[in-house]
Amino acid sequence: MTVTTADIDLIQRIIPHRYPFLLIDKVVDIEHGKSAVGIKNVTFNEPHFQGHFPGAPIMPGVTIIEAMAQTAAVMVGVTMDMADKDLLVYFMGIDGCKFRRKVVPGDVLHMHVVATRGKPGAKVWKFKGTATVDGEMAAQAEFTAMMDLPAEAG
Repeated sequence: MTVTTADIDLIQRIIPHRYPFLLIDKVVDIEHGKSAVGIKNVTFNEPHFQGHFPGAPIMPGVTIIEAMAQTAAVMVGVTMDMADKDLLVYFMGIDGCKFRRKVVPGDVLHMHVVATRGKPGAKVWKFKGTATVDGEMAAQAEFTAMMDLPAEAG
């Protein structure tokens, strides 16, 4: 059976991120090696809202881009059957990053990522990503990441 959705359990079996830095709740519409959509339910309880900004909570742009990258990593992890294999993911570059609207508590953020370079077995992947709220563009970026396994697993 081909996996097309990743719940929080599968996400945590693929990528090492944990609270407070696990920034996606679910990944849907996974097309192996091609694309996926990550979903983040933005809540006031997240630690960055204590200081960004008091009285006017706004999700930091860097965390939106990180959520895109986590979505991409889960898509690659599903594609390459990386659950329970200690996959590590490293940013290599971020290009063309733009922010278009504030993301605030109560928003549901959708991260749409498309692989523009990479295939199963490749270590380096490149992606185009957009983040939207209610269909409105919040952020966009192109980014490159390296997928790596600990030496004993590889």
